[in-house]
Amino acid sequence: MLAFRDRLDLSRSGCHAPWTLFAFQARTRSCTLVFRAVRSGFPEPMADDIRDITIIGGGPTGLFAAFYAGMRGTSCRVVDSLPELGGQLAALYPEKYIHDVGGFPKVLAKDLVKGLVEQALQFDPDIVLDEQVRELEHADDHFVLHCAHGSYRTRAIVIAGGKGAFEPMPLKCAGYDEFMHRGVEYAVRDPDAFRGQKVVIVGGGDTALDFVIMLKDVAESLTLVHRRDGWRAHAATVTLMEEAVEAGEIDLRTFHEVREIHGNGAVDRITIFDNRTDAEVTLDCDTVLSCLGFKPDLGPIKSWGLSVEKNRILVDPLMATNIPGIYAAGDVVDYTGKLDLIATGFSEAAIAVNNAVHHVDPTARVNPGHSTNMKVFKEE
Repeated sequence: MLAFRDRLDLSRSGCHAPWTLFAFQARTRSCTLVFRAVRSGFPEPMADDIRDITIIGGGPTGLFAAFYAGMRGTSCRVVDSLPELGGQLAALYPEKYIHDVGGFPKVLAKDLVKGLVEQALQFDPDIVLDEQVRELEHADDHFVLHCAHGSYRTRAIVIAGGKGAFEPMPLKCAGYDEFMHRGVEYAVRDPDAFRGQKVVIVGGGDTALDFVIMLKDVAESLTLVHRRDGWRAHAATVTLMEEAVEAGEIDLRTFHEVREIHGNGAVDRITIFDNRTDAEVTLDCDTVLSCLGFKPDLGPIKSWGLSVEKNRILVDPLMATNIPGIYAAGDVVDYTGKLDLIATGFSEAAIAVNNAVHHVDPTARVNPGHSTNMKVFKEE
């Protein structure tokens, strides 16, 4: 049985790590596995610190890869640059509903993350958070990952870093930088924080429309600004948005863009313009949600000698890169027919890990068989 425990502020327990972590306790059979995080101040790793598989990325794909590595009986480490597990789902969209994950008609992102972490921690992987992976060293029969706060030895690597370090695409207008996090935001972690506010959402993709549906019954007023009248969102979400417009719940401004964000210490107004006529209108607002997407960046991984095209790592059907022992899965990869979905990321993680297991131990089968028949899940 797995028990989820609430967020743990490590500073209260004498640990000086500057982050708040999810804390979990996993009870399996007769042992208790406790979530542990590694931070700065540790010595150079000794020989017994080597792990069979190191997973770069603690989002959905990386977490499922960690579960699969544990299920296959390998030692595993997860390294992530964020201060908590869950990737973008936890950092940007915890209150967003996800509709296309098998077994869930709909599930909140934070609840999906909770389940994935509980699943991954069954086999006690090392979790290293708030750690930037920088350099890769080839050392005899293993790799050494040199990071911002230490180095980690591993026999194989699975890169599951999503689209890499994500930086929001900026609104190219006056006031955007000045009022960032003072009324200009790009994420909704808590919808109730917008209660009673005048909110303007800029964008026409899934994120923008998801936030519209999420906040329309919370905000005092909600305006959606988009530079054209086409949408890059799921058809069902577009329909919900259009119904809300017809009901007078949303002020829709298509063919409009942002000219300037105004305020005195915090946002209080926004000027938008019609990109067909240049006619301007200034609206009162408390929050501007910029939903223009993110600039993907692989960061230092681009210098590792991997085959990269358009900021994605090229892989073969085994999820293998051009460097033996390094695999990749999730939104970071590309191949013919690639789909950027959480569901396909799970499949790619399983393929990558099973082939990494075989790389580490050539006598191990690639196909693990059905989990229901595995001894690891049977009660002693």
